[in-house]
Amino acid sequence: MYIAMNRFKVALGSEADFETIWRGRDSSLPQVPGFVEFRLLRGKTHAEEGFTLFSSHTVWRSEEDFQNWTKSENFRMAHRNAGDHKGITLLTTDPS
Repeated sequence: MYIAMNRFKVALGSEADFETIWRGRDSSLPQVPGFVEFRLLRGKTHAEEGFTLFSSHTVWRSEEDFQNWTKSENFRMAHRNAGDHKGITLLTTDPS
């Protein structure tokens, strides 16, 4: 098994919109060879810093399956509108 994870700092008040965007995405992941499951997790709210932490993870049969997906048309289509929701996630160079 291979797990790929992402973290998102979501602007306070935008949590429901962020969750709706993720629920509504047409990722077609279930049809991708090697895909096992997807989870979106809501973490702690950091009110003083203005964000709620979210993480997503996908489980794959192998790292090779994941890498193949990242090079696929399916991946490009799933991420084609990623820039349409500016202001919901906070840009940061902080890796934490």
